[in-house]
Amino acid sequence: MKILVTVKRVIDYNVKVRVKADNSDVDLANVKMALNPFCEIAVEEAIRLKEAGVASEVIVVSIGPKAVQEQLRTALALGADRAIQIDTEAMPEPLNVAKLLAKVVEAEQPGLVILGKQSIDSDNNQTGQMLAALTGRPQGTFASAVKVEGTLDTGKAIVTREVDGGLKTLSLDLPAIVTTDLRLNEPRYAKLPDIMKAKKKPLEVKTPADLGVELKSHIQLLKVEAPAARQAGIKVDSVDALVDKLKNEAKVI
Repeated sequence: MKILVTVKRVIDYNVKVRVKADNSDVDLANVKMALNPFCEIAVEEAIRLKEAGVASEVIVVSIGPKAVQEQLRTALALGADRAIQIDTEAMPEPLNVAKLLAKVVEAEQPGLVILGKQSIDSDNNQTGQMLAALTGRPQGTFASAVKVEGTLDTGKAIVTREVDGGLKTLSLDLPAIVTTDLRLNEPRYAKLPDIMKAKKKPLEVKTPADLGVELKSHIQLLKVEAPAARQAGIKVDSVDALVDKLKNEAKVI
């Protein structure tokens, strides 16, 4: 069984994001980029399933310009077998991403597609759900545990997902779509020999035209602003002082 994993190139989570002076977008000049943390968890889960004998091949796919090959090579170094880049000038909006991925799913026919539940740049949390709708596959989102039972034809993915009230366990008929949450696993580090081997692993480049998808914009970015600066907190000496601050300064009581 094949497992398809999607990965995205984002600003490294340790970097403080800057907004352009004209508020048109985020400033990416000379900024360290990395693999989206949720995507890294998805790659790790796919590799663990392969190591457990569930999967025979792990394929990673990313959408964007040539620079995304860096993150694809990182995924290959972590243990994926081959990679696919869908070449676009910029990262498309979620619906276009889902349409492109649906074509890859149609071509590769993976038994399981694993995505990070969201990317840390746009935080849309839409692509996995849209992909499930477009492909007609059952979905398990916000997965904190994944277990695959049986074969592709008759197997099931048992997904424990995090919800507001606690945990919910779903049984999904394969093939299925799963999106990962933070507590699913702890990604491994790539070893130097694996990084060297990753350079020789196959990486195929496709275009939206190759997949028969026309990218259409449904969203217009109007303005980007940095979060409002927060005032420093203060310490109070007593409950009476706290109540006074909440009543007369914060005016919340």
